[in-house]
Amino acid sequence: MNLKSLSLPELEAALAPAQPSATAVRKVFAGVFAHARPTVDAVALAPQVPRRVADLLRAQAEMPSLKVVERRQAEDGFVKYLFESPLGGRIEAVRIPIFEEKYVVCVSSQVGCALACDFCMTGKLGFQRNLQTWEILDQVMQVRAEADRRVGGVVFMGMGEPLLNYKETIRAAQILSHPAGFSISGTAITFSTAGHVPAIRRYTKEGHPFRLAFSVTSAIPEKRAKVLPIEKTHPLPELIQAIREYSEARRERAMIAYVAIQGFNLEREDAEALKAAFEGIPIKVDLIDVTDPTGKYLPPTAEELSAFRDHLQILKAPIARRYSGGKEIGAACGTLAASQYGGTVLPTPAASPRQA
Repeated sequence: MNLKSLSLPELEAALAPAQPSATAVRKVFAGVFAHARPTVDAVALAPQVPRRVADLLRAQAEMPSLKVVERRQAEDGFVKYLFESPLGGRIEAVRIPIFEEKYVVCVSSQVGCALACDFCMTGKLGFQRNLQTWEILDQVMQVRAEADRRVGGVVFMGMGEPLLNYKETIRAAQILSHPAGFSISGTAITFSTAGHVPAIRRYTKEGHPFRLAFSVTSAIPEKRAKVLPIEKTHPLPELIQAIREYSEARRERAMIAYVAIQGFNLEREDAEALKAAFEGIPIKVDLIDVTDPTGKYLPPTAEELSAFRDHLQILKAPIARRYSGGKEIGAACGTLAASQYGGTVLPTPAASPRQA
């Protein structure tokens, strides 16, 4: 049994041959996630874990880890982790500083991505495979182990489309939000989706506490199709209806991610298309400057973005500009591609007494 991949009910079932109490199961679960005990033996030695449970763990359990290839820090404090998995492939996570208060970790959910969004470097890698739950969680665990402040949020906005790895990402989020797991508020966990409508509808029906962010980028279908090929599979009207259902079920504004591209999607007609598409749906819009290392797409000028924000006032909705940091190390939105350039390579931290 892989202890890093089991939800609490799954762990209870796996430990059933040892007839553990509910307290013992919870202690094992907390030992893995809340207390980050690094080995099976360390978990087995946790207080209130009976010997029969400890024996079963030592005989059948495993706790694999990702290998840290390197960590690079940008001038703005963003740190990108490049990991190598024993299951194959390299993935990246980003530690995002939120003022002096906390970190948010941006995690990957797949090796590569099948959606091939035209401004995204991950999409140019193609799709290799889905990550397992433990590979997702270990990104957070390794970032947390080095952090000098608490990890207060997780965003599934790294490599891959999380809703195309539905089972593993939902399980990971459930463990992240469990009080005996990482104890991160469900509302501080966000999945970003390019618009896989069947998965969005499933998510809404299941009623998870986590949030979705919808990558729209243009409400003009012809424009959207140029940069987001998923538009051809799940057209905008279908996506808008799924967003409406999501917003109504949760009774909250839907978060619309809008990648701002110079000379492409920042005219008055683009704002009017957004208004028409989302008529009657409460939304909030996050504007994100495109970051394209190839130079095909350029971020907006200050004047262009200011004018577009003025155009967006017709929405009568909150408008924010999301800071996309870590550009010089390939950590900005859309640039994760298992690259190694820029910034400062951080030294390997000394092992803690628990890890030594």
